[in-house]
Amino acid sequence: MPLNGVLDSVCNVKTIVIIQARMGSTRLPGKVLMDIAGETMLSWVVRRAQKAKKIDGVLVATTTAVSDQAVEQECQRLSVPVFRGSEQDVLDRYQCAAASAGAEVVVRITADCPFIDPTVIDDVVTVFQKTKADYASNTLRRTFPRGLDVEVMTSDALGRAWKEAHLSYEREHVTPYLFEHSKLFHLENIEHTTDLSQFRLTVDTAEDFQLVREIYKRLEKKEASSLQDVIALLEDDPALAQINHCIQQKSLHDKI
Repeated sequence: MPLNGVLDSVCNVKTIVIIQARMGSTRLPGKVLMDIAGETMLSWVVRRAQKAKKIDGVLVATTTAVSDQAVEQECQRLSVPVFRGSEQDVLDRYQCAAASAGAEVVVRITADCPFIDPTVIDDVVTVFQKTKADYASNTLRRTFPRGLDVEVMTSDALGRAWKEAHLSYEREHVTPYLFEHSKLFHLENIEHTTDLSQFRLTVDTAEDFQLVREIYKRLEKKEASSLQDVIALLEDDPALAQINHCIQQKSLHDKI
C-alpha cells in the first residue's frame, strides 16, 4: 500500500531540501567547491534552493571523509546547516540527515546542479502535495534538462527505502527503491511543457564545468536567473550546448 495519506495537512508538514555534496566525485574531484563566477558551485545551489517558497529549510548532507571538512567549512561560511554521514551509503546519509532536521518531507537535490531553479522545486512540491504522493519528481519521464532534477518524498517513504533497500546502487543513489517499486508507493511525475531533455546542465566532467562557467559569464541576473534564461542562451548560441554534448550520463549501476 502507498505510504502517504497521513499527510492530509500537507501545508503544516516540515519540508526540508537536502543537498547531497561531497569532494570525492570520481569524474571531477572537488567539483562542488570549484569557482563559478566568484562563488563555489555549492554556494549557487544553496542560494537558489533557499529561494523556493514551499520549503522550510535547506540542509547540506556531506560525508565524514576528511576531505569533506572543506564542505562543512563552506556551509559554515554560507550559514547553512550541514550533516555529515556515510560516504558510500548515501541513502543512510539522507535518512539520518532528514531525522536530524525533523523533516517530514524531503526534497532531494545534488550539489552538482548550479542552475537548480526554485520555481521547479516549488512546482514538484506542489504536485507532491496536491496528489498526496509518496514520491514526486521531474525525472521519471525526463523532459527537464539534467541538472534540474528535483525529487520529493515523505519521510516514511524514505525510511521504508532505508530499511528495505539492500542493493549497492539502491544505497548509493538514494531513491531507486522508491521508483522501482511502484506497487509499494504512490509515484507522481511533473513534465515540462516543452521537452528540454537534450540539454545537459549538471556538472560531472570538465566539459560540463566549462559549459556552466560560460553560461554564468553570460547571465545577467546570475543568482536570480531561471531555467528559461539559461535555455534562451543555449538556443541563441547552439555552440554552447556542443561543449558537453558528447558526455554520457552515468547509469545507476556506476559508482558515484
